[in-house]
Amino acid sequence: MNVAGRPRGLAAINNSGSSARGGAVDVDMYSDIPSFEISLDEFEEYALARLKVLRKIEELKTRNTPHEAFRSALSQTLKKNLPTPKIDTASHFILRAAYCRSEDLRRWFLAQECKLFSFRLEQCRNIRDFMKRNDIDLEMVDKAEKERVRENLMSVPGAPSPMEFSATEYYRVPFVEALRLISNRECYLERGFAYIPLAKIITIVEAKFRSALSKSLVLAGNNSNNANIDEHTRIGPLLKSMNSQYTGPSHLANFQNGEALTAANVDASVRSMPLCMSQLHAGLKRDHKLKHLGRLQFGLFLKGAGMTMEEHTMFFQREFTKIMTGEQFNKQYSYSIRHMHGKEGKRASYTPYNCMKIVMGSPPGGGEHHGCPYKHYDDENLSALLGKLHVGSVIEREAILKLKRDGNAQLACAKHFEVMHPGALGVESVSLEGVGNHPNAWFTASRKYYEAKEGGGNNDKTKMEVVKQEE
Repeated sequence: MNVAGRPRGLAAINNSGSSARGGAVDVDMYSDIPSFEISLDEFEEYALARLKVLRKIEELKTRNTPHEAFRSALSQTLKKNLPTPKIDTASHFILRAAYCRSEDLRRWFLAQECKLFSFRLEQCRNIRDFMKRNDIDLEMVDKAEKERVRENLMSVPGAPSPMEFSATEYYRVPFVEALRLISNRECYLERGFAYIPLAKIITIVEAKFRSALSKSLVLAGNNSNNANIDEHTRIGPLLKSMNSQYTGPSHLANFQNGEALTAANVDASVRSMPLCMSQLHAGLKRDHKLKHLGRLQFGLFLKGAGMTMEEHTMFFQREFTKIMTGEQFNKQYSYSIRHMHGKEGKRASYTPYNCMKIVMGSPPGGGEHHGCPYKHYDDENLSALLGKLHVGSVIEREAILKLKRDGNAQLACAKHFEVMHPGALGVESVSLEGVGNHPNAWFTASRKYYEAKEGGGNNDKTKMEVVKQEE
């Protein structure tokens, strides 16, 4: 795949894509590196499109979304972001280059890509044709061999009925390629080989895809040619920052009366703030000041929650002037607030920090309160904090801490939301889109949840009943 200066749009990719089907995206093993050209703008556009899909997969898995709802949501996301085989192929190889740089990145990319592959493989109408096109050569069990082990094959749970047995194709594969089926006792094992019906051969194909992709990621990560990519003035920075790119909304929406945060209602809204922001609020109330990075993180969050520049200034001034004069506050801090709201400097309208920016940012030092508690706090302090805030039960807190220990800060935050908002998935007015990916999404979803639960805003008996049933 070559990157060149070419017009934007789907027509910029020529017809040499890897799939023969025009329009619908076929399941792909991504074994052949594409040779078509795309522009630098498309390079970034397609990568971010696939990133939205992979993050959606992670989000749906985290919420234990039911199978049918998972399929529906993922189908819509794929249709919107990866509409053609060529965009699909290009985006896969771009992200493969971006996510090969560390073990954590490789593990995350592999998990999401394998889930996407499995989803598409389930939709494949002709698995035999797919295996043939991708040179997946499995040994088919002949009639004589099948009759010899007939009783053993029929004894496997989920085996075909006696009427269907003769028409069922079986394949003989090395047991190391069928460990998942063996562990679930879904196949017959003899002399180091597993006998698998065609209906379950998908598991073997998935294992081959996982193995091939894992090896290619490791090779790419160790390849000295990556140094040449890094030297490219445009591609290198794009690849290096790809995993920290935010793909959701900016959270700078217009708020109706009563919805926006103000200096008067911000303290009462702390219960709906994610842990990172409630800690900043607590630090501000305790110390009556925030250092630079804390003011940026918390201030932009407040802006995203609808707080105007005037209210923002009033709120900070109310706290800061408990340890300094109003003149000192105006001289040292008012300018930065106006700058945040696009009234000073280059007059840019800055957007709130997303979770990835916070997680990947500088950890807090002495007297600082910024950052992500699930990333930057140690286990002991985080456990004590969750207990102090009465976050769920001991078992639920341990589940959150386990996600944190496994390096899944954003999943731990999403689990925190789930624990503190039981039944939120069934509340019509609550959108969980972005929860665990953006503090303002967490805040908005929490406020909508409490409105439905307590009868505020648009009172809807159905929504109230759903929440009560879940509780």
